[in-house]
Amino acid sequence: MAALRAAVLVLLGLCLGCAAAAVPLVIWHGMGDSCCNPQSMGYIKKIVENKIPGIYVLSLKIGSNLIQDMENSFFMNVNDQVREVCSQLAKDPNLKGGYNAMGFSQGGQFLRAVAQRCPSPPMLNLISVGGQHQGVYGFPRCPGESSHVCDWIRKTLDLGAYTQAVQEHLVQAEYWHDPLKEEDYRKNSIFLADINQERGINETYKKNLMALKKFVMVKFLNDTMVDPPISEWFGFYKSGQAKETIPLKETSLYTEDRLGLQEMDKAGKLVFLGVKGDHLHFSEEWFYTTILPFLQ
Repeated sequence: MAALRAAVLVLLGLCLGCAAAAVPLVIWHGMGDSCCNPQSMGYIKKIVENKIPGIYVLSLKIGSNLIQDMENSFFMNVNDQVREVCSQLAKDPNLKGGYNAMGFSQGGQFLRAVAQRCPSPPMLNLISVGGQHQGVYGFPRCPGESSHVCDWIRKTLDLGAYTQAVQEHLVQAEYWHDPLKEEDYRKNSIFLADINQERGINETYKKNLMALKKFVMVKFLNDTMVDPPISEWFGFYKSGQAKETIPLKETSLYTEDRLGLQEMDKAGKLVFLGVKGDHLHFSEEWFYTTILPFLQ
């Protein structure tokens, strides 16, 4: 009888282990999108839940409704957004044991800021799908062309991306990286220059990012939205011009290891994935075979 009871307890333990195996997932949408659009984030949430039974998926909403969530992706100070998300995650009992994170387009670099600034609850794996980690220097197109929002943003960025008013109220200005005005960028970028350690080394940022098990970066090989596309792999334009790009390993961020990326790379924690298609265009099959294994 004692042996039978022990065997039952082992089986129960195994079952409990199975139930706990589904690591929660946090998703952050991109520019002009919302948490629950059935054609985008709602779709991703659904297919993840279908493939990983019992998983808890939190698709982040910034604001009290979907309209606010979409508008905030253009006009709410990114640092305030990151603070709001950190608060949401800290209060969510489903995430207390840790979670995986998946950011789409600008949501990729925003979730990296969460990893660097808010280590509790712990982010385990970060998957950046088309995130612009060295920023952008160009705005070829964006969601909402017909609404004139894109044209207005382009003009605003051209006129004064690094002025205080624009930095504090236009999301895209906060990761605008002008290779012709590197000093202005370093001094006045209130978001990207901070998380990329452009004004000094924040050892806490470095330590927190290096705690990730994997940092997966997806680059779209036919991207017509992100300029330059190599920013999705942490590369950028060579300083002082806007034609020649350099990969991550040739940037000072890597060679000086200001963020810990060199050490993470040597430890096999950095994963660089390329997928054919324009920005955020991928097949369900590719998602299942390439991305899903990082969530299981």
